[in-house]
Amino acid sequence: MMDTEPNKKTGAGNFSLSVDVEDYFQVWAFSNVIKRDSWDGFPLRVGDATRAVLDMVDARGAKATFFTLGWVGERDPALVREIVARGHELASHGFDHTKVNQQTREAFAKDAAHAKKLLEDIAGVEVRGYRAPGFSIDRTTPWAHEVLAETGYAYSSSTHPIAHDHYGDASAEQNPYRPVEGAALIEAPVATVNMLGRRISCAGGGWFRASPITASKMLLRRAAATLKGPVIFYFHPWELDAEQPRINSASAKSKFRHYLNLKTMPSKLDNMLRSFSWRRIDDQLGLAPVGGEA
Repeated sequence: MMDTEPNKKTGAGNFSLSVDVEDYFQVWAFSNVIKRDSWDGFPLRVGDATRAVLDMVDARGAKATFFTLGWVGERDPALVREIVARGHELASHGFDHTKVNQQTREAFAKDAAHAKKLLEDIAGVEVRGYRAPGFSIDRTTPWAHEVLAETGYAYSSSTHPIAHDHYGDASAEQNPYRPVEGAALIEAPVATVNMLGRRISCAGGGWFRASPITASKMLLRRAAATLKGPVIFYFHPWELDAEQPRINSASAKSKFRHYLNLKTMPSKLDNMLRSFSWRRIDDQLGLAPVGGEA
C-alpha cells in the first residue's frame, strides 16, 4: 500500500528509536540450524549494515539507542566507538544472544556483567541499558530484573507485552515500571496498543516489515496518545541488508519471517524517520545522557 500521508514530523513526542546490533546469522529464527561455535565461519556484515543505519539516522536528525552484542563489540570495537562518537546511546544486548529464559540465574548474571564491562571498556562510557535477546525476560525468569539491578544497569527494554510464539505475555505491563522493590531499575516495554479487544504490536521488527506504512504510523500515533512512557520502536541492521547470504537450511516459516520485505525496509524506515521525532531511550526515561548529546 502506498503511503499518501505528507511526511510532516509528529512533534517532539515520546518516540524512542532502538537498534538491536546483531548479524544475520545470529537471529533466533536460525538458531536451530546455526550453532554459536560456527559463527566465526560466517562473513560479518553487521559493521557495514550498522554504519548504514547510522548514516540514515543521522541524516534525519534522529538519536537512537543501540543494543549491541558483546560478541559483535569484540570483533568490531571501532563500530562500538563510532556509535558513541555520533551521539547515540550504547546499550547491551548480552554477549552471545542467548535467551535469558534459557540460562540459570548465575549464568545470566555472568553474561550481563561480561557484556556490560566489555562494551564499557571499548567505548569508555557507562552502559546503562539492557535488552534481552528475543525479549526473553518473562514470567519464567522472576530473578532477571534483580540480576540487572545488581549488575548496575539503570533500565531494561526486554519485554514485548503481546502474545507470540517466541516471546511475550499479552497480560504484561505496557508502560515503564520498576520491577524490583527498592531498586531504581526501570523496565521499559516496547510499544503496543489496545484495539478491538486485542493488544497489537507497533514496536517494529518483523511486524513493521509486514505491515503497510500507513498502518504502522497510525498505531505509533495511537501508542503515543495512550502509553505513559516512551513509545519504543526497534529494528535490526540486517533488516536493511537485502543482499545478505541466504540460510537455505532454515525452515520455510523461519525464512519467510526473516526475509520478508527486506528490499523495501530502507525506504519504509526512512519514511518513519521523517515522520516522527526520535530520541534515545535514556533521554526519554529522564536519565542524563552519557557519551554524547541526546
